Amino acid sequence: MTDSVFSRRHFLAASSAIAAGVLVGSPAIARAANPHTLPPLPYGDSALEPVISAKTIGFHYGKHHKAYVDNLNKLIAGTDMADMNLEQVILATAGKADKAGVFNNAAQVWNHTFYWAGMKPSGGGKPAGMLLDKIESSFGGFDAFKKELAAASMGQFGSGWAWLVEEAGKLKVVKTGNADNPMTKGMKPLLTIDVWEHAYYLDYQNRRGDYVNAVIDKLINWDFAAENLAKG
Repeated sequence: MTDSVFSRRHFLAASSAIAAGVLVGSPAIARAANPHTLPPLPYGDSALEPVISAKTIGFHYGKHHKAYVDNLNKLIAGTDMADMNLEQVILATAGKADKAGVFNNAAQVWNHTFYWAGMKPSGGGKPAGMLLDKIESSFGGFDAFKKELAAASMGQFGSGWAWLVEEAGKLKVVKTGNADNPMTKGMKPLLTIDVWEHAYYLDYQNRRGDYVNAVIDKLINWDFAAENLAKG
């Protein structure tokens, strides 16, 4: 099984364990089995070394990601959101101050699942085909895109995410704070970089730029991003 097929199938399987229809553009929204569950990683804890250590994975995935799942289940138990899938919960609570706790935890479950699937051992390099063509036409070249993604990642003040998204047929880089997700604004996420400190501090301390550039150059799963682009 190739890395691309493994990563894509693994993300879909992991997503369906949380809720059917997690990816933007899913053809149907199904009712979710409650409680939501922590999806398995698509690789071992040490598979992303030396860029991301097993120790960081242990804390980031095993504690932070798991805590979002556990908190979400507690917050929605006995409510009308208990039978919603993850994407439904996110869209139903986005921008609602009285539902901020639910949104933050649901979006962080989704964001993290998407982040893990968007990396792979020996990743990085250049994409191919339609994705590369769209990157070059949207940004004026692949190197220009890499600089913009790195700048967004390093320029996000405090905690948040940098994203490659599709909007109105064009690719763009956006950044979001805290748990925010571009799908709430009608954009299609293709890949993301987590810039919360817990994503890199054990390995890089305050050197966020070193972490970001290493992820872009050595870990990005371009096959995953290409399949997200192709998805209707």
